[in-house]
Amino acid sequence: MDKTISPRTMGRLPIYYRYLEELQRMGVDRISSDKLAERIGITSSQLRQDLSAFGQFGHHGLGYHVGPLLERVSDLLGLNQPHRLVLVGAGNLGRAVASYEGFTRRGFLIKRIFDADPQLAGTYIAGAPVAPVTELGAYLAAEPTDVGVIATPATAAQEIADTLVAGGVRAIWNFAPVRLAVPDHVLVEHTHISDSLLLLSLRLHMQD
Repeated sequence: MDKTISPRTMGRLPIYYRYLEELQRMGVDRISSDKLAERIGITSSQLRQDLSAFGQFGHHGLGYHVGPLLERVSDLLGLNQPHRLVLVGAGNLGRAVASYEGFTRRGFLIKRIFDADPQLAGTYIAGAPVAPVTELGAYLAAEPTDVGVIATPATAAQEIADTLVAGGVRAIWNFAPVRLAVPDHVLVEHTHISDSLLLLSLRLHMQD
């Protein structure tokens, strides 16, 4: 992908994907830039500008074919190849993440789940086997893994991140409420549920 493309444009690609996927499920074959932009909540000129950064899409007066555009956006997002994941943390949050059906549909395969509770070893969550967290390093050495998902308490997150990095994981999706220190070549996406709730509270307060 062209590294000169703005982060804001790249950040809207998942939104395009989500709405195009919804349109395809509805059986919509073609949609105008005006209607697609309205669904997404941006201007049609912004939509056309975003998509033009990745190639030529659509035809003037005819709009976009939903299927081919969805395929192209999927390719840009890297969804046309499988990604192997491990999940660390089998508590309520970890179980919810593991049970999300959209992972498999989009090529994200949770191959193994690790947890500190020895009683969970040998069980399965959403079809994935659970193993002791002490076996994480050995597993990564034997099974190349693309993404590590951390759903542990904050106190354990950095140690888990260090093990993931040492095991060759290139990207970390972190749900623990702590900032992780990782090498520059490792991608980290922080998803803090409490932060989202606090922002919602702030917006409510500002409406008063």
